[in-house]
Amino acid sequence: MVCSPHAVPLNKEAESLPRFPFSCFVNQRESELNMSDLPKCPACGSEYTYEDRALYVCPECAHEWSMNAADVSAEEVKVINDANGNVLADGDTVTVIKDLKVKGSSLVVKVGTKVRNIRLVDGDHDIDCKIDGIGPMKLKSEFVKKV
Repeated sequence: MVCSPHAVPLNKEAESLPRFPFSCFVNQRESELNMSDLPKCPACGSEYTYEDRALYVCPECAHEWSMNAADVSAEEVKVINDANGNVLADGDTVTVIKDLKVKGSSLVVKVGTKVRNIRLVDGDHDIDCKIDGIGPMKLKSEFVKKV
């Protein structure tokens, strides 16, 4: 059946069907969902978001996020603790609590080595730093303590 209110039916079966305007074919979910029910964009705060399959999309900044993540905050903060349970932050100074062999070389990071200005990163090795005499490396938070 053609979706025009003035279309001529193509067969006898279609003649018995009522003729409806285009608005009858609107998705029921769209008609039930008001624009105010959609969440604002977490990236730019725009209220003009729309649904696209299982995602919400912002037309202003092109940010896409999951419908399931709408209730969860945009960024979850991962808390990284040292060997004693103290919370570490970017820029902290830590001390190594165990001799650590450096992979690929004969160098060893000795117990008590101070590491200044650490940077916390995601992954298996939580700390990105630069150790004097050795150079840039990554450390696990379980082998350091906060000074």
